[in-house]
Amino acid sequence: MSLKARITEDMKNAMRAKDSERLATIRLLTAGIKQKEVDERIELDDAAVVGVIDKMVKQRKDSIAAFEQGGRADLAAKEAAEMAVLVAYLPERLSAEAVAAEVQALVAELGATGPGDMGKVMGAAKARLAGKADMGQVSAAVKAALTKA
Repeated sequence: MSLKARITEDMKNAMRAKDSERLATIRLLTAGIKQKEVDERIELDDAAVVGVIDKMVKQRKDSIAAFEQGGRADLAAKEAAEMAVLVAYLPERLSAEAVAAEVQALVAELGATGPGDMGKVMGAAKARLAGKADMGQVSAAVKAALTKA
């Protein structure tokens, strides 16, 4: 079953269970997926759907930080609940050690020597690790690997 089909099925189940918070979040996700399909005139595969979910999770993280800074715990909790629903659709994330190992392998493959090669390494890392790791974590690992190189 594709990820889009699973999301649609979960939306139907949330409707049947009258779980309005979960249903609202899944509808937001479905709308985001459809918007990207319409904008780019393509049918999204699982990797592209994971990209949409990643973007929505990042937005939720940023919102939570802003709401907590502004003293709005109620809105931060709502965003955290939405993020929990979205994270369930993401594939298992790599550990920090696995990310560091992948980045070391990329640096060796590309022959990157210093911080000037960060863009080249990050481009390859995004292609290889998209959906498997948090890109902030990947960026930190690339910086660490290139300062050692």
